[in-house]
Amino acid sequence: MAERDASPVLSHAPITAEIASTRLTLLEDGAERLRLLLQLIDSAQTSVRLLFYMFGNDAAGDAVRDALARAAARGCDVRLVVDSFGSGVTEDYFQPVTSAGGRCCLFHPVIGRRYLLRNHQKLLVVDGEQAIIGGANIAVSYFSEDPTAWRDLWLHLEGAAVQPASRYFDAIFRWTTTKGAKIRALRRLVQRHSQRKGALQWWFSGPMRRRNPWPVQIAREIMSARRLDLISAYFSPPFGMLRRLARLGRRGQVRIITAAKSDNNATIAAARHTYARLLRNGVEMYEYRPQKLHTKLVIVDDVVHLGSSNFDFRSLYLNMEVMLRIEDRGFAEQMRAYFERERLDSLQITPAIHRARASWWRRLKWTLSHFLVTTMDYTVTRRLSFGNEG
Repeated sequence: MAERDASPVLSHAPITAEIASTRLTLLEDGAERLRLLLQLIDSAQTSVRLLFYMFGNDAAGDAVRDALARAAARGCDVRLVVDSFGSGVTEDYFQPVTSAGGRCCLFHPVIGRRYLLRNHQKLLVVDGEQAIIGGANIAVSYFSEDPTAWRDLWLHLEGAAVQPASRYFDAIFRWTTTKGAKIRALRRLVQRHSQRKGALQWWFSGPMRRRNPWPVQIAREIMSARRLDLISAYFSPPFGMLRRLARLGRRGQVRIITAAKSDNNATIAAARHTYARLLRNGVEMYEYRPQKLHTKLVIVDDVVHLGSSNFDFRSLYLNMEVMLRIEDRGFAEQMRAYFERERLDSLQITPAIHRARASWWRRLKWTLSHFLVTTMDYTVTRRLSFGNEG
């Protein structure tokens, strides 16, 4: 398809559902995401819990920080955990919040085995009754439909399913603010709060040696599935997961959308390293073209997974991630309609297109990129020079 010149236009009914005494509303529009975020914080009566990878020192970040300060000033229990590596802000940036009585914590990587650990989660919980999850960070480029902005999703939850997310945040906050907290305590926390029953289930992942909750769950579902639709901005899964996708491609249908544009072209090259094996096994590969892709969405038969996790080694096995598993045929059908709209805005990578791209020099860069993005943080690989080759 030809790349669009205009930014996406929403001309369809909003995606909503009532599941397990909880209302779900999908937020595709960037400006609407920011409006809702500020509205929820400004309407909070008792508590605001905010857990994010990136908190931009820009107009959007300032607006959210000031809303948090207002909430704290009127007596709300305001707590936030922000990844210091992803955000680059200092504790001084949140001084208006702490001065009003809020508590702020920067999730710091340290030298040693914890250096690779990132809080990549995106979660807001207000009054224990409403929540936001998804892939978009707090920064101007995530709250716009401009062609240079990020294409992403949030999901707004209202109802019974929110309380477990609130309890999970409190556990993460305690661990993060405890001096000398152990990795094994974090692993137990991730296991304990991951749910295994119900139509709505919270699943988490972290720096686990084995049996990481969400990756184990999604691997099981892929092994028994007949159909999978996946959107992942950063797609470089380990060999075992690629093998499962290839097997499903042979027995059923697999469609994968990844990025044609990014601020980190090493991740695009890493994804292209996986194409040959998948295409040989009948997997349909697409690259989203109108904007920089940042969406994280998996639809397996009648189950939807939506949250912060990319489909790559770092998200599956190193980062702290949060995903919501939604088992509902009607919602899965709505999300497949969303997937279809994204697919129509994407270029299908046929075997012929991939062969034409795959010169020996590009294959070498793809292989090197795949190695780097599975071992280094994206904020590091972003600084490397990997040209986007179309």
